Amino acid sequence: MISGTTIQARGRRDDRSNPVIGGKISAGVDAALQARPDQRLDHPLDHSLDTRNPLAALPGAAPAGSAAVSLAERLAFEQLLGDLSAHFADLPGERVAEEIGLALRRLLDFLGFDRCTFVEFADPAVAEATGDDPNGAAKVPSSAVLCSVVRDGFAPTLAGAAPDLPWYQGELRAGRLVVLHEIPAELPAQALVERDYCARLGLKSNLGIPLLVGGRILGAIAFTAFQHTRAWPEDLIVRLKILGEVFAQSLARARHEQALKEALAEITRLKGGLEAENRLLRQSRGGCPLPTLTSRSPRFNQVLGEIAQVAPTSATVLLLGETGSGKEVIANAIHAMSACQARPMVRVNCAALPASLIEAELFGREKGAYTGALARQMGRFEQADGGALFLDEVGELPLELQPKLLRVLQDRSFERVGGTRTLQVKVRLIAATNRNLARMVAEGDFREDLYYRLNVFPVTLPPLRERPEDIPLLAWQFVEELRATMGKPIEHISEDSMAALLAYTWPGNVRELRNLIERAMILARGPTLHINIGALASAPAPVTASPSPEMIARDSLAARERAHILEILELTGWRIRGAGGAAERLDLKPTTLESRMKRLGIRRP
Repeated sequence: MISGTTIQARGRRDDRSNPVIGGKISAGVDAALQARPDQRLDHPLDHSLDTRNPLAALPGAAPAGSAAVSLAERLAFEQLLGDLSAHFADLPGERVAEEIGLALRRLLDFLGFDRCTFVEFADPAVAEATGDDPNGAAKVPSSAVLCSVVRDGFAPTLAGAAPDLPWYQGELRAGRLVVLHEIPAELPAQALVERDYCARLGLKSNLGIPLLVGGRILGAIAFTAFQHTRAWPEDLIVRLKILGEVFAQSLARARHEQALKEALAEITRLKGGLEAENRLLRQSRGGCPLPTLTSRSPRFNQVLGEIAQVAPTSATVLLLGETGSGKEVIANAIHAMSACQARPMVRVNCAALPASLIEAELFGREKGAYTGALARQMGRFEQADGGALFLDEVGELPLELQPKLLRVLQDRSFERVGGTRTLQVKVRLIAATNRNLARMVAEGDFREDLYYRLNVFPVTLPPLRERPEDIPLLAWQFVEELRATMGKPIEHISEDSMAALLAYTWPGNVRELRNLIERAMILARGPTLHINIGALASAPAPVTASPSPEMIARDSLAARERAHILEILELTGWRIRGAGGAAERLDLKPTTLESRMKRLGIRRP
């Protein structure tokens, strides 16, 4: 019989000290079962045997006070221990906590306890590393209730942070059993908090068993009596300690498996981020080298001076200009002169992405965020962390997504699609558009607050027709670039070709000039380059059918609008989005144009 308040816990020295091996009862428990029937144990069932106990219904069971029933009770209890031990041998980690609660319920029903509680202690190293917050509250509870079961009419210990009982928890953390037959008589003088706690809840007896796993007290299992005091015999304590350590070992294994899964997930996340960063670096460094930005145009030299001043800062830059005027080239130049030039500049064309996917592309997604999201995906903002993000055609950004972009610009924080964790990034934003954002704000197609966030440092690029001094420079730059790849020794550009280039209005700007030079290089047969732009300069106006009397009779504003949209669609080959598309020519958002086509009954033939 164990006496006294606390007893030093017994550690395992070899297999013989562990009565449960491989889910079977070992020799230590077998010896207890070999006790003679007349050597009755002071078993708790002797104090609380009732009709709910299955042992009372054993065939031929003797009265409760006889030695035969006592032996049957012990055998049934040993069978229960063996069953529970075998059940926890290969239990999946995600089910351990739930199964510990079910096992405690079986013990409570079998042995007549009023409450059974399993408490997990935090690793002291983790608790010390975590520390306290400025308000003095522990970030990680030093002890947490994993599960607690009670008989009807009694209150369980709530899951979460365990009650603050300094003496009681100190004894258990030191590896000492806490055996209280009579409360409060056996509580020591220093257990003032515990005395008040027991008085409030009406505790009569309590048994606390520390659980040692891998040289560390992982937790404790506690058994409580509210109705009356009870004895805690030594053979019962030994068996409950064995079973508690089976629970603790399963829990330790589950925690280890969870830590491995989290570590693997973190490694996968870091690997994915590194691969994405490497791809971006290869893309940014594997393309064409950054052209030398020289100009003879006073207006363009003014632009070069502005970007040289803003590039070293972290300010948001908004590039404005017609299609093909060189906005992406200027964005590359800004990034190359910035403090984050060692990191990649991530490019996103807002007009090239479907509206339903832009949010996931920009901010990323969690696994299972929507149908088809089979894995977590980093967004462009995450990929650009520490570098720059170039949002081309930002005027095409859907109105419903603009508040989220505004938040990123304000505090550099966002959540992935389907996620709840807020991510922080440090990104230099460069935006570009060929749309009139101020007019879009007035028409309600673009948020005013987002416009002012983007419009920190606007840079307007002049169209090529307003800087004809640069046409010869650009033409020869493209010739030098293409001569090496095509293997054609071009030494001259014919005078009539250069005169034609200077006279042309260049609606497609620098992009159109490059395409024209490339086409001429492909057709070149000698050292002199001849460029034929007659077909471009004298392109006939599209021929439209004369309206019928019926059409004239029902002519209206809607009819004129429909005819104009049809005319532009025919000119663009029914291409709505992208550079040179119908939406761009009509100065409308693609989604706005599509809704007007639907309203006017315009369908592609």
